[in-house]
Amino acid sequence: MSFHDHINLISKLTLLKGKSSLRTLRSYYRSKNGYYQDPALPISIAFEPTTSCNLRCPECPSGLRSFTRATGMLNVDFFKSQIDQMKSHLWYLTFYFQGEPYLHPDFLNMVNYAGRRGIYTATSTNAHYLNDEKAEATVKSGLDRLIISIDGTSEDTYQQYRVGGKLEKVLEGTRNIVKWKQRLKSKIPYLIFQFLVVRPNEHQIEDAKLLAKEIGVDEIQFKSAQVYDFEIGSRLIPENQKYSRYFRNSEGKYSLKNPLDNQCWKMWQSCVITWDGKVVPCCFDKDAEHVMGDLKKQSLEEIWYSNRYQTFRKAILTSRSKIDICKNCSEGLDVSLTDV
Repeated sequence: MSFHDHINLISKLTLLKGKSSLRTLRSYYRSKNGYYQDPALPISIAFEPTTSCNLRCPECPSGLRSFTRATGMLNVDFFKSQIDQMKSHLWYLTFYFQGEPYLHPDFLNMVNYAGRRGIYTATSTNAHYLNDEKAEATVKSGLDRLIISIDGTSEDTYQQYRVGGKLEKVLEGTRNIVKWKQRLKSKIPYLIFQFLVVRPNEHQIEDAKLLAKEIGVDEIQFKSAQVYDFEIGSRLIPENQKYSRYFRNSEGKYSLKNPLDNQCWKMWQSCVITWDGKVVPCCFDKDAEHVMGDLKKQSLEEIWYSNRYQTFRKAILTSRSKIDICKNCSEGLDVSLTDV
């Protein structure tokens, strides 16, 4: 994160948001030390624009079309009403959970709506829809952070994970964003290449750094890949252990590097809202199996302080390794960031 991006994020902080953050931080540390305490209302939320996607990436429920939950689009009026209720405590808003955000026809209007209410906005995209017109609209929308999935520096390597995609489209879309940032003299969106490191592309890590510099993105991040049946190994697990969530154990099988300590900051400061209004505790709950409540029937405050949510947070503190959605968690493992 650059100095400017830090300043931009801090500029969204209000006295009330600051107090909420401190209350949440205090409650988290008290809870970790055996004195459970509810946090303030979430300061960070992920809103899912859609579950639809144009690609078919392996290990992705959206790409594999393997959801048990319905596919659909976020209702704009519902979104706006929720943002109006959350704006006093909400600091950071991610427009992403599953699916491709730019498939939602009103995506950038929602970005602009949240931004005008003092909320830092971010999204992640496969960049296939960033034509010249959409890139201009993206910069003008006020989006603060744009993560573009790159995952390869040659067409054949890229397509081994981004099935159905074209690297050429990704690079064209990225250049369009860079061009319109320069033309409009805009520092935002802060532009990030995200390189998901898998065995077919790990030999291109240095090439990816050079490509990011050549195009003019602000930062490149290297992320470890999730593999569902990792115990038996996978063609996707990289040889370079620095970029793997897993290690080969003494029995020849694979184990998760993350020790899954009985703690999780995300459970205190954030949540995820699906396109149809369900609240789930984490972005690893991709099929929304742990629904804490329904915003079309309850307020966020009712859900956040419900017995169900309290029970889930307490389970994190006592037996996290037994919770299914935690078993592939990479929090704390993706640490390779390169400013360009």
